[in-house]
Amino acid sequence: MAEAVEHAIRTGEHLAVQAGTGTGKSLAYLVPAIRHAVADDATVVVSTATIALQRQLVDRDLPRLAEALAKPLGRRPTFAILKGRRNYLCMHRVHSGAPEEPDDTALFDPFAASALGRQVRRLHEWSSETVTGDRDELVPGVSDQAWRQVSVTAKECLGVSRCPIGMDCFAERARAEAGRADVVVTNHALLAIDALEGYQVLPEHDVVVVDEAHDLVDRVTSVATAELSSPGVANAARRCGRLIDQSTADGLAEAGDGLALVLEDLPPGRLDRLPEPMGAALAAVRNAAHACITALGPERREDVEGTTARRLAMAALQDVHDTAVRLVEAFEPDEADRRDVVWLAADRDGSRPTLRVAPIGVGGLLRERLFGARTVVLTSATLALGGTFDTLARQWGLPPSQPRAHKAEGTATDKAPPSDQDGPKWTGLDVGSPFQHARSGILYVARHLPPPGRDGLPPSYLDELAGLVNAAGGRTLGLFSSMRAAKEATEALRTRIEHRVLCQGDDATALLVREFAEDERSCLFGTLSLWQGVDVPGPSLSLVVIDRLPFPRPDDPLASARQRAVAARGGNGFLTVAATHAALLLAQGAGRLLRSSADRGVVAVLDPRLATARYGGFLRASLPPFWATTDREVVRAALHRLDAASPVNQATAPAP
Repeated sequence: MAEAVEHAIRTGEHLAVQAGTGTGKSLAYLVPAIRHAVADDATVVVSTATIALQRQLVDRDLPRLAEALAKPLGRRPTFAILKGRRNYLCMHRVHSGAPEEPDDTALFDPFAASALGRQVRRLHEWSSETVTGDRDELVPGVSDQAWRQVSVTAKECLGVSRCPIGMDCFAERARAEAGRADVVVTNHALLAIDALEGYQVLPEHDVVVVDEAHDLVDRVTSVATAELSSPGVANAARRCGRLIDQSTADGLAEAGDGLALVLEDLPPGRLDRLPEPMGAALAAVRNAAHACITALGPERREDVEGTTARRLAMAALQDVHDTAVRLVEAFEPDEADRRDVVWLAADRDGSRPTLRVAPIGVGGLLRERLFGARTVVLTSATLALGGTFDTLARQWGLPPSQPRAHKAEGTATDKAPPSDQDGPKWTGLDVGSPFQHARSGILYVARHLPPPGRDGLPPSYLDELAGLVNAAGGRTLGLFSSMRAAKEATEALRTRIEHRVLCQGDDATALLVREFAEDERSCLFGTLSLWQGVDVPGPSLSLVVIDRLPFPRPDDPLASARQRAVAARGGNGFLTVAATHAALLLAQGAGRLLRSSADRGVVAVLDPRLATARYGGFLRASLPPFWATTDREVVRAALHRLDAASPVNQATAPAP
């Protein structure tokens, strides 16, 4: 893998690398990346999806490599971590900035208001202690609403030259440190903002390494998603109300109230056409926001406090105006030509309806703004879905895989000359895994069970689950398609088995995972975040149970719009979107089983469609190459043997 990364950097040819857990992939891309940065006096950006991997890179891998490579490179390589401005404390907001407007809950609920006040006071105390101002270093954390009181977005920031505390700004310090570093560690969201938003937030760089690349499309989609709600419009009106003629601000507030009345009459879900009342309400919001922006006028050399209030108001107004424009324009092309999908979302109790608009695909954006501008290395343990890299490559905007072009002898550079061929050059590489999957793990599909229904877990599923957990002696991670199913299984098994069953939501997820790892005979049941966020090597985890194939919900607005768009172009929407989504999550979930070379166990899929459906082969080809069976007794016997061989049983066994 290190040689392939070095080749990609040298030739400019993009690289996708599948590397299993335990491969050492961070070292494999960091060594050639650091050498390139030092030799060419360049910066390499490493983007991750999770805070845990960022911390691993910055706290463990990069310091060790910097020490090890200092002598052969002639100097000690440098590195830094960089996040979006909203992640750093703004000292101007702490000391004298404009306060955040409370939402309706805080206005009318004294308990919410007092809790918010306590959190803000704690943040003010922390501001005098912190060295970095990084929100992730505040433990325990605070609510988003409290954090908004002491932070600003890029649009709200006064700028280092205007801000009286600009020279001591935590975000500017982090940016300055990143600008001097050989390797900058960031997240997919900031990478997307840098590539898509039209303004530079990362230092100049010619190479990007995207770790946890299976999450790239979802993170980029999140950055490119906008929303509009009546409370958001009201907040913008309040912000500008003190700075412009009150009647103009009241016009925006009234437009927001009109939008709320219209949205209350609409059912949640995807909107394929623009209802006339909603179109009128959006136009009213757009026009009223534009009137407020015009009334604010150009920025003047006023006092700092006035500038702060104006920046906050302008950012809120621009967001409302631009989102209203985007929502209206999303319906203008014919359905087959639309680039955005619009849907109405609501809280669980049906309150606070919110309009959301998201791109149907981000491949074109990534192809132009990311792959077209620099060399990209993408890596993860799960990239080859259905046995090929093409599945994810299409989502990234890369062309189907192609044979690598050979360099002609005598050329002066390893980089290929410009070509009229369609699409950027890239190569896929699967470097395998240090684990012997067929000897260490079993894939069990409960083919005898009925297909899952919509009315919760069938009794036969609960019977099968209880039998497997008992055979394993606990030690089970249950990955469920919904929180409802996880709670149903938890309640049922707590009365049927003697082992402790933890359920996501009972406590903070990180604490539950720690309890699960420390209590060898316990079980942990949960949903989406556990499919990708659990790393428990050793005998505490020998059984992973998946209740059903994790297809997106049929009424998921974004997935259904993407399926329809693929079908309109003559493709298979289900296989391209829904099956790919399921394959990715299945591979991630199954990857929880083997976390060290000594691990042994079973991945049990209760959904028989993995064995019986036509798309089952595509899904199975996305999983690690476990030994496969549909024989329940064979699996239970294997779990019994693992249980008997565990250190807990060995320690309690009577002496011979």
